[in-house]
Amino acid sequence: MLGKKVVTAQKRGETRALCLGLGMVACSMMMYFFTGITIIPSYKKSVWTKETMCKLLKANIKDKVQCLFNNDASDENIFRYPCLEVLVDLNFSGQEVMLYHNEETKERNPKCSYIPQNLENYKEVKKLIDIIAGNFREKQIFPCYYDPEGREKSVILERLYPQEKRYFAYVWPSLMLIGGVLIIIMVKVSQYVSVLSAWQYKTNI
Repeated sequence: MLGKKVVTAQKRGETRALCLGLGMVACSMMMYFFTGITIIPSYKKSVWTKETMCKLLKANIKDKVQCLFNNDASDENIFRYPCLEVLVDLNFSGQEVMLYHNEETKERNPKCSYIPQNLENYKEVKKLIDIIAGNFREKQIFPCYYDPEGREKSVILERLYPQEKRYFAYVWPSLMLIGGVLIIIMVKVSQYVSVLSAWQYKTNI
């Protein structure tokens, strides 16, 4: 009687472990799919792939500009913020180009180099823009990214999805996939050993 209970508990444990392994494999596949339709297209879409050095030429804070979150935005969804315009010398070539914070900055507002995340408090935004402009004026020379094929004349300060970030996005789904496969293998090996032991026991009898 006790032996039957042990066998039943063992089978339940194997079933749960097998379900866990299969669930981990399924989740890893979903994470791979999500990464493939979000990060990878954005990475390939970016033309600013070559890193170089930029020298600051101008860092001006212009008049307030409007930021609309959608085309049908009401007055409540319109925010005005100071526009930071940063012009740099690309690779000390004497070529004056516009610097943007990242790829999305130019799409949202090509007139400004930086767009704050929170636009509701104008005083805080103005203070942040002043700090960023001061940092540019203090540093003068810094790394930036440009289009090596020359299709895009502007440069960006940092990439949204650099190569190391793209690789890091595959770390967790890969670890989950490996863990799920190992659990399934361990369950199958355990089942095989149990069947083999039972067969040997019957043979000895």
